[in-house]
Amino acid sequence: MSNTDAPSYETTIRVRDTCICLHLQRAARAVARRFDEVLRPLGLTNGQFSLLMALNRPEPPTIGQVAAVLTMDRTTLTASLKPLERRLLLTVTIDGADRRSRRLVLTPAGRALLAGAVPVWQREHAAIDCLLAAADADRLRAELRTLS
Repeated sequence: MSNTDAPSYETTIRVRDTCICLHLQRAARAVARRFDEVLRPLGLTNGQFSLLMALNRPEPPTIGQVAAVLTMDRTTLTASLKPLERRLLLTVTIDGADRRSRRLVLTPAGRALLAGAVPVWQREHAAIDCLLAAADADRLRAELRTLS
């Protein structure tokens, strides 16, 4: 078979049925849609909820720390911060110890929104855990962490 020949349909079926990347993408999109739906009344997406939660620390994190937690590049993170900053849910401040670094600070409005979102997240998360009970949700989480 030359490099220009298309893979067989059997190969397509094998990839569809066995590709871990495809199955993770499909599951991630389905779970993201569920959380987007339940967080929509609060004006949040699942990504924004995760970002705000990543800021909820005793000390305001740096952009680099949050990017690492969310496994995002800094450019994508910076773009994701803008709408939340416009809504006055967070502020970006200069780090007192290193003026080149920026710290991300939840505002009181951001903390209040996050406090209202946590019960919504808990209910939806519990519903998903029930779906995964037979599959052992804790084991699945542990195995997914090994991939990231």
